[in-house]
Amino acid sequence: MKASRLLHLLLLLQTRQRVTTTELAERLEVSRRTILRDVEALSAAGVPVYAERGRNGGIVLVDGARLNASHLDPGELEALSVSGLDDALLSRLGLGEARQAADRKIAAREAATPAARASARLSDIILVDSRPWLSGAIAEVDVAELAWALRGRRRLRIAYRRSADAEPAARVVDPYGLVAKAGRWYLVADVEAGGRLFSLERLSGYEVLDRPAELREGETLRTVWTALSARTESTGDVIVTARLRATRLDLARRVLGSRIRTVAPADEGWCMVTLGYPEIEAVRQLLQFGDHIEVLAPDAARHRLRELAQDLVERHAPRPESV
Repeated sequence: MKASRLLHLLLLLQTRQRVTTTELAERLEVSRRTILRDVEALSAAGVPVYAERGRNGGIVLVDGARLNASHLDPGELEALSVSGLDDALLSRLGLGEARQAADRKIAAREAATPAARASARLSDIILVDSRPWLSGAIAEVDVAELAWALRGRRRLRIAYRRSADAEPAARVVDPYGLVAKAGRWYLVADVEAGGRLFSLERLSGYEVLDRPAELREGETLRTVWTALSARTESTGDVIVTARLRATRLDLARRVLGSRIRTVAPADEGWCMVTLGYPEIEAVRQLLQFGDHIEVLAPDAARHRLRELAQDLVERHAPRPESV
């Protein structure tokens, strides 16, 4: 632990040259006395660092001194290889501290380059947050443990509940790996030589079997995921035409995404949209737009929405005791 702390201290100094003992103590979560002892130990080992007293004093790294501390260890490289994950997801994979260490080393390396010091880093002006809005969904299984189990490339027996079922059922799968999509985790696996997606929110347990996973030749996690996501996001062959209030067009783009085929102006305050669905039943998604939408065609879509709306009216009729 002390070696890690000393390295962190050196990286901070390489980035800024001079840091107060109070700030170092706060950053490293130790006392100011411990910081001073660490500085003494580093100085005794030949590191050009010293404590400077006075109003503008602090811990100082001799100007021009460059420390070869920018290499990344295997854990830090792995943390960077999954750089699309936010801090919460990295922590669940057990890579949170490794990522922080890698970031410190990168910052120290950049601080040694005059051109880099003269401009802002991309990480200072771009933030990637992969969490979904207003979502508290949590996978039932431990993502980090499952990820490590998948490294063995073994078959799994999983307990999985489909969205339409009340209880999970057991099934054997050949896993390719895990995908984090919009803050949710999915297991990508073959079932009888066909790719499938399993949401970890509905995966209640798993068992690693003593048999190698039988993966399709030439297929990888990336290729299978690409095919599955394209199939999931397919707009289908049912084309729905509707009038939509223009004030709800931005919301429709966020909610409906690639299901929107075309948009054209209509009456004042309205626009005409065409939507693609895999089946008529999927038009129930449009109920969330309430009186801001009117489905014009096909008749089957209008009929299904009318049935659903009538069911809602009956369910929300005044209760007898409140009449």
